[in-house]
Amino acid sequence: MIVSFNCINEQQPDEKWVGLFEKTWPFYKKWFLSEGMTARQGYLTSSSKLEQYMPEIFPIYEKLTSLAGGGDLESRFLSMYCPPPYMSGCSQLAWTKSSVALMRNYDYNPKMFEGVMLYSNWLKPVIGISDCTWGLLDGMNADGLAVSLTFGGSKKMGTGFGIPVILRYALETCSTVKEAQAVFCRIPVHMAYNVSMVDPAGHYSTMYLTPNQPARIVDTHVGTNHQGEIVWNEYAELTETVKRKEFIEEHYANEDETVDSMLRKFLKPPLYSLKFEKSFGTLYTVNYNSSNRTVHVMWPTKTLNQSFENFVEEKVLVNLKLNVHSKLSM
Repeated sequence: MIVSFNCINEQQPDEKWVGLFEKTWPFYKKWFLSEGMTARQGYLTSSSKLEQYMPEIFPIYEKLTSLAGGGDLESRFLSMYCPPPYMSGCSQLAWTKSSVALMRNYDYNPKMFEGVMLYSNWLKPVIGISDCTWGLLDGMNADGLAVSLTFGGSKKMGTGFGIPVILRYALETCSTVKEAQAVFCRIPVHMAYNVSMVDPAGHYSTMYLTPNQPARIVDTHVGTNHQGEIVWNEYAELTETVKRKEFIEEHYANEDETVDSMLRKFLKPPLYSLKFEKSFGTLYTVNYNSSNRTVHVMWPTKTLNQSFENFVEEKVLVNLKLNVHSKLSM
């Protein structure tokens, strides 16, 4: 199972972003229309809602839609307002012991993975892993605020935005966990998600976001794929969300656990998943070090190291199933 992972530095949207859009648009178009054209909100509704809830990044949206050709369908897709459903696995931990970091595994279908880490400077310098061409699955800004998402384990849908664009907005406009909490409390989401975050002061938060309901701030460092009670038994069993959460909590509570030893656990079962045939295989592990503003993307046999001061454009091919139990050199 081979995937490519491409690190791109483009401070303002231009040719490199256009290349990403053109490469992925045929697949996103198929997904966006999977329930029919009329199932999606119209352009005026989609764009006006984005401007209402995230006005600071609306000019960026307008520039991106122009770069994408300015078409009605492309503009509606890029608003990320009321998109079709999508689900992933994922485990994440807000580490606030001797240092501050946000570490996570992203478990998803490799055929639907952009495989792009983008270093941009739209409103703030941001390094993050791209989704829907301008949203983020996880990321950190130059202030040291790091945020990541997991699916919340519910079939319920509502009126709101796809979570990747809200993550992008939070990192573009916030510097602290408190500021980011206010963003996630204010902006509606279309599906259930769990969001974890840290900042350099050692503040952390995990939030349970549910469509058409107030966001909940939960006193836990850990996020997997449920929100307290299990409401979708088949999904919970498939992804082993309870087992993963208990595993992380147990080891985080161990006083002898370090950042490095914890990261090694993310690279092995039960956190590292090989369920690619079920679309829930681990595509990458990432550690955002909020204390020193560095980013480490990891697989069992490979590591990419990046930072705001030294971001290297490179592309690697990764065998996701290779040597899963090998020792990671760190």
